Amino acid sequence: MKILIPLDGSSNAERAVSYVVSQLGRWKEMPTVLLLNVQWKVATGNVKLFINQDTINAYYREQGMSAMQSACSILDAAHISYQYHISVGKPAEAIAQYAQEEGVDEIVMCRQGQGGVQQVLLGSVVNKVLHLAACPVLLVK
Repeated sequence: MKILIPLDGSSNAERAVSYVVSQLGRWKEMPTVLLLNVQWKVATGNVKLFINQDTINAYYREQGMSAMQSACSILDAAHISYQYHISVGKPAEAIAQYAQEEGVDEIVMCRQGQGGVQQVLLGSVVNKVLHLAACPVLLVK
């Protein structure tokens, strides 16, 4: 059993990790836990003329690790092994693609904190994942 937990560094994402930890007893074997953080692509257009790719990659890595730090601490405290990955792109598409590539059995995620005008302008990552993912998506409240 492979479980993917997309993380954005919010307390909502931490709740998804805590939920998975609380449900470990329901599986006969310890599931493989995959953590994923997706960074929005910041290096577009002429940005690459002023900032080299190594600096941009270091930024993505730093931001991604920061977003996953709390989740890693929760899993470490529960003695649960995990793998993590940092991706760059549009979050919903990257989540669905990573789940497909890794043969994930379930995606566990929380609703994002954005609402109102932000949700109308940016769209809901959760809604897009629900439509794009080939595996079940469990939303934790």
